[in-house]
Amino acid sequence: MNFDFSDEQKQLREQARRFLAEKCPPQAVRAVLEGHAPYDRALWQGFAELGFLGVAIPEAYGGAGAGQLELCVLAEEVGRALAPLPFSSTVYLAAEALLIAGSEAQKQKWLPRIASGEAIGTLALFEGRGQPQPAAIRLSASGDALTGTKSPVPDGTIAHVAIVAARTASTGRDSDIALYLVDLSADGVETRELANLDPSRGQAEITFSNAAAEPLGAAGEGWSLVTRLLDRAAVLIGFEQVGGADRALEMGRDYALDRIAFGRPIGSFQAIKHMLADMYVAATLARSNCYYGAWALSTDAAELPEAAASARISTTQAYQLCAKNNIQVHGGMGFSWEFDCHLYYRRANALALSLGSLSYWEDQLIERMRQRNAA
Repeated sequence: MNFDFSDEQKQLREQARRFLAEKCPPQAVRAVLEGHAPYDRALWQGFAELGFLGVAIPEAYGGAGAGQLELCVLAEEVGRALAPLPFSSTVYLAAEALLIAGSEAQKQKWLPRIASGEAIGTLALFEGRGQPQPAAIRLSASGDALTGTKSPVPDGTIAHVAIVAARTASTGRDSDIALYLVDLSADGVETRELANLDPSRGQAEITFSNAAAEPLGAAGEGWSLVTRLLDRAAVLIGFEQVGGADRALEMGRDYALDRIAFGRPIGSFQAIKHMLADMYVAATLARSNCYYGAWALSTDAAELPEAAASARISTTQAYQLCAKNNIQVHGGMGFSWEFDCHLYYRRANALALSLGSLSYWEDQLIERMRQRNAA
């Protein structure tokens, strides 16, 4: 049995890697990090022209109609290059939400615009600190209007459409939560940019004041849809984290081979060898979990909840370790602004909180395994 990607998927990876090497070098990432542009618009348009934005969107809605495995391949390359794009918020969250829960009219309106790069989307779930859980949602829905505040919202200042989790009742049941689709250009929507560890992936506060909204999905199934969406996104962001971890490992290895101290490469010293070995083991384990998650995601397998949590945990740990140790291998220079090590350290820690903290996913894995064993 072959657990690797197909030849066509590997060709897609090479195409994406070549494109990103040319169009998204570290200087392009720094231009967004240090400048005023919220993302790289030229790179975004290039992704649209190559069909990357719509790779998992059916052809009937303007996409390439490939699938989730192809999206996993692209996610890894996006993470490897630190692409300063609203890719995860638009493709993993907004587009996936529309695909699994949107009406035909909603899909027809938004998915072609996402595939063409015309529209940027996001998921408005969090309301301040805390984990993703129904009790944390206070933004209220009255009829088809929303009132409340969401923060942080990924790429919220540049998004055109948001999938918003809102409370419809106060019975204490998960069915109190519903999902809504909101055109962010509508009246009653106000956005404010938030300070962020990684400015190349912006965060915002969005305030809704009796803002018009469309129900997304069946009534009473909002939280189950949120959980399903987070599981799917966990696998895809996991591939981004694996891509970043691998690149941080490569940077540390290359520097250890080139840097000479006491007449020999520092990579020959045992302490550096141990550090790089730990990075390799963590990144390899994370990739294994991601492949399992990719299989579960692409086949909509019953094991997806456990596979997603496993991938999320291992990739978060691996990326944070590799990004930190890459700085350590570089020594004093690794802490400087001029070296690119901090770019990966920023992204590693930003992604670690993007779908809920590491402890949240550890709890989810334990609970899901307990439920499966009890069944």
